[in-house]
Amino acid sequence: MAMRKQRMAVSVLALLTLAACGTESGSGAGSGDSGDSGDGSGTVRTGPSLSGVHWNVSSLTVGGKKTTAPAGAHVEIGPEGKATGNLGCNRFTAEVRIEGDKVTVGPGTTTEMGCEEDVQQFEKAMGRAFSGELKAAVADRSGGKALTLTTAQGDSIALTSEPPVPLTGTTWKVTGLVSGSDATSLPAGTEKKAHLTFGKGGSVEGNLGCNSFHGKAAVSGSTLTFGPLASTRKMCAEPEMDLERALLGVLEGRTTYEIDHRSLSIEGKGGKGLDAAAPAAKG
Repeated sequence: MAMRKQRMAVSVLALLTLAACGTESGSGAGSGDSGDSGDGSGTVRTGPSLSGVHWNVSSLTVGGKKTTAPAGAHVEIGPEGKATGNLGCNRFTAEVRIEGDKVTVGPGTTTEMGCEEDVQQFEKAMGRAFSGELKAAVADRSGGKALTLTTAQGDSIALTSEPPVPLTGTTWKVTGLVSGSDATSLPAGTEKKAHLTFGKGGSVEGNLGCNSFHGKAAVSGSTLTFGPLASTRKMCAEPEMDLERALLGVLEGRTTYEIDHRSLSIEGKGGKGLDAAAPAAKG
């Protein structure tokens, strides 16, 4: 079953705005310094393999000033020449061509969600840096790889690779609810309360927004089959109870799930679902 990533209106924008929202490459970790090609223990290579790696954007240096990237900023480059990503607010898609150590970024699309002012400023700066021809340098380092993209003006974007997050053993924080093709944010005041963790033995436990719960969740391919869930019986404010009822409607019987690096989507009966995220890596 096809799973939705983020249900937002997408529009074609100028390259400056598009590029401001980051780039992606399938499997990454850690953080790095802009302009840094590694920790000194690796070898910088010409013509690096950039696709198939999830690159976390760690920082941006423009005019000698370094700015740390917003949490969740990342880039993924597919083999078909498409870059997708997120800079901590908006998602984007862009055309990318890789020739040796030269990366050429073309036009694409981006979501138009409102962001906090500091994130918007970062995205604008990224728009100026992540465009046109860039020179790529990759260095091996402890725990992964470091990528530096440098503009003709000497500005640079620092990225680091990070492996994908496993379903089991990860604390997934619920970030949104889904109904068919529509995604909504959590009820006000409940944003950080609901979470779930899957055990290797087919167990699941967590919190529904008000009450804690535990039960069984059998994993088979892209399917999660939930058994009856046992929970505590506290009464909470209406927003928490609304969230709890919505989650109980999702975590029931046979569902499908998909992991996109640090994002988890679960879809149950009637198109009811949830989106969740793993905590950012520390590095």
